[in-house]
Amino acid sequence: MSPSSARTATLIYNPFAGYEDWQQQIADVSQFWQSHGWAVTLQTTHRPGHAVELAAAAAAAGASLVIAAGGDGTLNEIVQGLTHTACALAPLPAGTTNCLTRDLGLPKSDSGNPRWLLESSQALLAGRIQTIDVGACSNGRQWLLWAGVGIESRIVEFVEPRSTLLKRFGLAGYIAKATWPFLTFAGLPVRVTVDGQVIEGHFLSVTVCNSRLFAGGLLNLNPAGVLDDGQFETWVLRGRFAPRMALHSLYIALQTHQRRPDVYCLKGRHIIIEPATPQCFHLDGEVNCSTPITCCVVPGALRLLAPVTAPADIFRLPGEPLS
Repeated sequence: MSPSSARTATLIYNPFAGYEDWQQQIADVSQFWQSHGWAVTLQTTHRPGHAVELAAAAAAAGASLVIAAGGDGTLNEIVQGLTHTACALAPLPAGTTNCLTRDLGLPKSDSGNPRWLLESSQALLAGRIQTIDVGACSNGRQWLLWAGVGIESRIVEFVEPRSTLLKRFGLAGYIAKATWPFLTFAGLPVRVTVDGQVIEGHFLSVTVCNSRLFAGGLLNLNPAGVLDDGQFETWVLRGRFAPRMALHSLYIALQTHQRRPDVYCLKGRHIIIEPATPQCFHLDGEVNCSTPITCCVVPGALRLLAPVTAPADIFRLPGEPLS
């Protein structure tokens, strides 16, 4: 790689993500990276799927980084364009939930700090490049955080897309709109197979996890999750109705769910989720239709710029300095 291409970045941002007027910070973020020797190209997404095209084009043009300002859905699109390339993903928290950036210890967009994107950029600049795992589904889609079916996919199907007005209320607005599908959801008869191990029953949620946080970052479902260990954790929550899911949520919040007899965690590389009737499922909070889901781990498929704030135990392998 030539010296000129080694310091090029594309900053892709979704102006419809999140609920703060953070777009006015984009010029400052671009200037920050330029002041540290990076040539930055700004790209705005205009439609669903546009970030995939922009990320793939940046990688093909030899960019070292794609700096992504958006939510988890925006990151999911950018992952489609960056897997198996030399270009690294640098995530900025600009969405409503930002589970990945919370996992990595970056500032929250709802913290009241007007400089959170600049502080996130500083943490990224001091970070390391890690090679992490990605999930691949039989429908051709890839995912970074989770693949799931059950109450969370029903909530995503009901809530998205949100209006600009609802986004103004941030996570509280999301929770308010999610209340109805949460209360009315009934558990599904599901067969789950992980590396040949099979469990069946009425389940409220089946979530294949690469990351740790869940439910908009409110719950740490997968506390021992590692992004580059070559396997996923599949969490299965037994039950039929909302009161049981409320109890599950309480136990997860208390971090006692791993000892519950109605909670299962299966570790493996190849996962099949087969509800008795076809259901929508979600990948990184984006609705897909329909089940069954077949997905597998693709080890080391994505280069991630992990900030200096990232927990040391979220990676198994040492990274390399950005410089």
